[in-house]
Amino acid sequence: MYFAALLARTEDGWEASDTELDDVETLSDLSDLAREASVDDDTVLVYIEQEDAWFGVVRVDGEEDPRIYVSDAAAAARSSYGEILLTDELLGRDPGDDNVADLDSLDLDGTEDGEPENETDADADADGEDDVGIIAKGEIVPPGPIGDREVLADFGVNEKELLALDSTDALGEIAEVLGAAEVLETVR
Repeated sequence: MYFAALLARTEDGWEASDTELDDVETLSDLSDLAREASVDDDTVLVYIEQEDAWFGVVRVDGEEDPRIYVSDAAAAARSSYGEILLTDELLGRDPGDDNVADLDSLDLDGTEDGEPENETDADADADGEDDVGIIAKGEIVPPGPIGDREVLADFGVNEKELLALDSTDALGEIAEVLGAAEVLETVR
């Protein structure tokens, strides 16, 4: 289950609105959506969460490039909404890199015919995840947080606090620090 909301900063505090991401395909689309909710080019925060798995915060300040934080890149990579946030730049990839392998051409289990060599291989994690991360868009996506860990520092949520947030109610905790818990709750 997903939840997505916009928090727009105004002179009077924060205004919240829930948002549908069905028509959002890229980070640029998401940034445009945030800018439309902006009052006088003030800060807009886009919250996206997948229940108990991961959350992301995208900060848009006027026409500046968006700043992104994702709590668990590997979990987000398994989500269509998460993939919007996991840009080449965020993952440290070259946007024009044509050397990214096509998943269909990879022999992911290490056997010639695709069959497991023994029972322990057959018992391997079925979703492709291991201790290194998962393969998405032909590249390994690491587990754990990724992005701008100072994205909310000037609002009172420093890097240490952001990293300590549990995915179960992270957005509520962030909204509490921002003084926007009540307005966020109205759209939840």
